[in-house]
Amino acid sequence: MKRRFFNSMIVAVVVFVASIQGVQAQSFDKDINLENFLYLDTTYGRAVIVLYPKKAPKHVAQIRKLVRQGFYDGLKFHRVIHGFMAQTGDPTGTGTGGSELPDINAEFNDMPFNRGVIGAARTQNPNSANSQFFICFQAAHHLNRQYTAFGKVVHGMEYIDQLKRGRGPSGMVDEPDVIVAMKVAADVKDPPPVALKQFVPGFENAPRTKVLPRIE
Repeated sequence: MKRRFFNSMIVAVVVFVASIQGVQAQSFDKDINLENFLYLDTTYGRAVIVLYPKKAPKHVAQIRKLVRQGFYDGLKFHRVIHGFMAQTGDPTGTGTGGSELPDINAEFNDMPFNRGVIGAARTQNPNSANSQFFICFQAAHHLNRQYTAFGKVVHGMEYIDQLKRGRGPSGMVDEPDVIVAMKVAADVKDPPPVALKQFVPGFENAPRTKVLPRIE
């Protein structure tokens, strides 16, 4: 009887703490623009992405529009290179496809390609970005001002780390992981997994982390 009562107390405490955390997250985030956050669900867990419309307004608008169309749901991480990046956003899964929306002109900016930063994939033509994007596993500063950075994974990067790697220099993946679902945070009723305000430019509370070595 005592053990059953003790287990019930543990469950009650866990539920209470979870509810408090949810209320705190909602309270902390009520003054931010949830249009600038995306949830990327993988089979391993949910990653939170912050978008930077001031850095790349056209890219952010296009990605947000495609997310709301459900375009990314079920798409493969077709190209994943260990120590570099994971690429997705191609409905053909070959790296050559895109959406029916027009291509976007480059919006190169001063945002460095550090761990978690998201860039628009393109061909040799700088103005050929469309729907494909990549997430950096670690710093890749040789991409700075060569590709358009438009967002960053700010929570749940450990789930991106678990994506199945590809083979050879191309990084093409056999039986790749997929995006289970991708949503604009403003469209999701559930409270965010973490307080989002800390990730808005100017409100960063997290300690600075050491920049990883540049990838040659």
